[in-house]
Amino acid sequence: MANPLVSAIIIFLNGEEFLAEAIESVLAQDYRPIELLLVDDGSGEGATRLAQDYVQRHPHEIRYLEHPGHENRGMSAARNLGVQHARGEFIAFLDADDVWLPRKIGEQVAILAAHPQVALVYGKTQIWHGWDTRQSGAKDFFYPLGVAEERVNEAPTMLAALIENRFQSPTTCNAMITRAAYLELGGFEESFRGMYEDQAFFAKLYLRFPTFVSGKCWARYRQHGSNSGRPFSRVGYYRERRRLLEFVHGIASTTPAALDANARRVIARELWRARHPRLAALRMAFREKWRKMAS
Repeated sequence: MANPLVSAIIIFLNGEEFLAEAIESVLAQDYRPIELLLVDDGSGEGATRLAQDYVQRHPHEIRYLEHPGHENRGMSAARNLGVQHARGEFIAFLDADDVWLPRKIGEQVAILAAHPQVALVYGKTQIWHGWDTRQSGAKDFFYPLGVAEERVNEAPTMLAALIENRFQSPTTCNAMITRAAYLELGGFEESFRGMYEDQAFFAKLYLRFPTFVSGKCWARYRQHGSNSGRPFSRVGYYRERRRLLEFVHGIASTTPAALDANARRVIARELWRARHPRLAALRMAFREKWRKMAS
């Protein structure tokens, strides 16, 4: 494939029980041409062999990549490796346990073509329980987007919503970005190996570039044992987010884009909570109790 407009990148660390379905969802896109890069982040023999088998069956569409020595370097480094070898003008990511809907790439390419100033497009992501017929009671659903749909949102207006984390952020399985923006931003932060690696990248992007947000659903985010979450702890939540918020605070203070008062207030508030997680959790619990008593 000489000059594909779109490069799809699937990163994987094992997960062979789902990987084939992710690959097939890329091959099933109603848009062509797409090149697919399978980035192995140090998987065991099963997932590695499955990926290499797909390359042998689709040599003109799929390539296999790995770190030297078959190392595990984390999600950010794996995404960066994929982009380094990608040839497309537009980049779309997919994790090994998620899937795309068939119209995703075609519709997102059309949006980016219609809005050349935009660096990122994303829509709704289905929280997908229904793949597993053994589950009872858990239903598929969507988180609200929290921003105006079917329009361009200028930088840095999206940052406050990302930091508040009350709405769906641009999940990597749902997003498409331009290669030019990725290169200008320096890619994913490889110090973020797993948790919040996507939000660290999107925070950088929101400070510099416009984003198009659609109300359409283009991807399914599979819920299963390793990603469906553990019992919520507000203290743990604040503590885990501190590193991300320190990073955002640092880049926001050195970026030319002028933050509005709301964004500055949100960053300061969330950073305070992350630095004082127990006190923040007590305050929040007291406020919730007061609201219930008042109602």
